[in-house]
Amino acid sequence: MSKRAQLSDDEDGSGSDVSLINVDFDFLSPNPDVDYQAIKRLLRQLFGRDAEQFNLHELTELILSQTNIGSTIKTDGEESDPYALLTVLNMHVHHEHPSIKAIAQYCLSKASETPSSSTLHSTLQTLFSQSENHVGLIICERLINMPVQTIPPLYNMLKDEVRNAVSQNLPYKFSHLLFISRTYHLSLEEESQLANSISESEARKKKGKNKKRRSEANEQSAAQDVRPDDGIYPFHPEDAAISELASHTLNYKYTAPLPELQQEQRDRHAFGLDVRGRMMLLPILPSSESNSNAMETDEASDTWDALAEKLSGDYGVH
Repeated sequence: MSKRAQLSDDEDGSGSDVSLINVDFDFLSPNPDVDYQAIKRLLRQLFGRDAEQFNLHELTELILSQTNIGSTIKTDGEESDPYALLTVLNMHVHHEHPSIKAIAQYCLSKASETPSSSTLHSTLQTLFSQSENHVGLIICERLINMPVQTIPPLYNMLKDEVRNAVSQNLPYKFSHLLFISRTYHLSLEEESQLANSISESEARKKKGKNKKRRSEANEQSAAQDVRPDDGIYPFHPEDAAISELASHTLNYKYTAPLPELQQEQRDRHAFGLDVRGRMMLLPILPSSESNSNAMETDEASDTWDALAEKLSGDYGVH
């Protein structure tokens, strides 16, 4: 089913070395007849080396069974493979589902690995052991070359779909949202090698780009030069906005070991990302408690609005 938003990603520039790209992104409901394999691949990418723990076939089927919730992004019509997915699953309604049960156990296990995450562990344990307040599991993944500007429309649509479902007494009223995302870790040595590689690449670029485009590139580069204390970087830039609103954020290593060949390559200092996981727990609070100034005149606004507006402000198309 086609949705109302359509985003065009185009690049224009006066420099002779700028390639022109014009791509229309169509926002569609998940299609059980077409999307199974692509969504399963996105889930495998999202959960990394630990993906086999989560019964991906059953999880994909569960996502596709929700005809009124969630969106995909495609570029070649409804019959093509989706490049991105955003949806939410009620972890309480589906608590006996093998995938949801495995994900809940996995999150509890990861939250129990370090003393610093003990509060997150106790919070999750309390949430999963009661039935009054429901937790929504956010599933968001996309191909690596998808622009972050496609994300704000997805969250705006999901917010509206969830509220519409709640108005119809469907079980999508959540007290918390649980996000699972991907990160990568760079040691100081790896970061130095990467910075040198980028500098050499930049030096080889032709001159002649317009000043505005050069300035924007310099600002983006400067922002990326700030190394996190733990050396952990998100694959999804929007994690920063989500973490600001979250009550808990936990970075963790995967349980499954690296494949032997990949470990040997890292031991020999060959390039290869140390991919890890991240979970973020976001309470759904009224606007007065969610650090949002966006909806002060709307008494029904909550963290959904705060998140949607922050994503639009940080990464939206202006």
